Amino acid sequence: MAKPPNSPPPLLLLLLLLLLCPLLLLPLSSADDFAVMTKLASLLSPTPSGWTGTNPCTWTGITCDSTSTHVTSINLASLSLSGSLPSTLNSLSLLQTLTLQRNSLSGPLPSLSNLTSLEQIYLDSNNFTSVPTNFLSGLTNLQTLSMSDNPNLAPWTIPTELTQSSSLSVIYASNANIYGSIPDFFDSFPNLQNLRLSYNNLTGTLPSTLGGSEITNLWLNNQLHGLSGTIEVLSTMTQLSQVWLHANSFTGPVPDLSKCTNLFDLQLRDNQFTGVLPASLMGLSKLANVSLQNNKLQGDCSSCCAGDIGYPISLAQSWLGNDACSEWTFVTCDSRGNVTIVNFGKQRFSGTISPAFVNLTSLKSLYLNDNNLTGSIPDSLTSLPQLQLLDVSNNNLSGVVPVFPSTVKFISVGNLLLGKNITTGSGGSGGNSGSGSNSSTSGGNSNGSSVSAGLIAGVVIAVVVFVGVVSFVSYKCYVKKRHQRFGKT
Repeated sequence: MAKPPNSPPPLLLLLLLLLLCPLLLLPLSSADDFAVMTKLASLLSPTPSGWTGTNPCTWTGITCDSTSTHVTSINLASLSLSGSLPSTLNSLSLLQTLTLQRNSLSGPLPSLSNLTSLEQIYLDSNNFTSVPTNFLSGLTNLQTLSMSDNPNLAPWTIPTELTQSSSLSVIYASNANIYGSIPDFFDSFPNLQNLRLSYNNLTGTLPSTLGGSEITNLWLNNQLHGLSGTIEVLSTMTQLSQVWLHANSFTGPVPDLSKCTNLFDLQLRDNQFTGVLPASLMGLSKLANVSLQNNKLQGDCSSCCAGDIGYPISLAQSWLGNDACSEWTFVTCDSRGNVTIVNFGKQRFSGTISPAFVNLTSLKSLYLNDNNLTGSIPDSLTSLPQLQLLDVSNNNLSGVVPVFPSTVKFISVGNLLLGKNITTGSGGSGGNSGSGSNSSTSGGNSNGSSVSAGLIAGVVIAVVVFVGVVSFVSYKCYVKKRHQRFGKT
């Protein structure tokens, strides 16, 4: 075929095509954004005022980039809108702000995945019905996620892909039908200051990565079945100013919050906290609002006995007030109101033996047997002036056995590690291994080594004697029978 006259060379055609490509693509991407906005307008009722014409960049509440080709912001807050959102919303590639709160929007939420420019999401107070699995994937610049008060959402869990949004500073998702545990991922959010997840169905314990975070505002109150475990992690959240944990199932003592110097509001009511309030709580100068009612908190006296065993709920339910002689379980008093017997035997308590028992100067009998107590026996117990009986048998105690007065019956059988220097925590003083285990003495020096050695020697001698007697008797019987049989013959 003959080449057309005056046709441009192939190289020139290629260069012209490369120059025209950006111009060809620009209208296409603009058309994508405009198509999404046109679809959104058709789904809303009533159509927002000012939404006239074919160019969404001129509509009220819509902001575009400098070229007027890409939508960067949608602001439709508080316009009494109903309807739904288009599934293609994540085609708005340069969208930075999505503000739709306080309307009556319904239907499923669209995926916002891979909107890498998106920084602010406000979906609060609507009637959305479901959250897609990839809802928040790839939002690398997200700073605010606010979607509280969407009670019609189908149950959903906190998505772990949020860790891709390391710039998050606000997470508001209260009353949004979230269930399951709180992910332990807060070390991924160095700028997170506000976390509100109240009125959901969250369960489990507080994540350890909350410790050391920058969170100032923490709302986890009123979970349907209740968060559980202790709140010890709060003691390391030094930036806290407001904490709402009420109406849950938290247990254990209220921790030392002395490092939370900005704390002004602490709501802990309607839980199962036990123990004594730390004195440091009253030293927080900014603390103005505190609620503690409907817990199992105890007076100072109870800390003597229950502190090192974690204030078990069985004690907290009856140890009310600060009078140990006021029908406290496991406690017996004399006519003058002095504690004479503490019986914690066979209660499955764990922890260590508190040296503060020494404060019960009228104590005569202390039963700690058949539990899961660890650590050593406090030396201070040897100075109890009225003590007559101490039973620590069948636990997991270790360390040196203190030397009790001859007037004390000391029972310690069933502690295989007692007399061995094993570091397991507080309780009593450790020491060199030198006291035998499984001793049971009545008065005198409680020298575990001598008692155990004597016991072992006695058992060995008894066994030898017994075997000798049995052997001798058996031999005599054998000889006698043999003699009788041959005598008849």
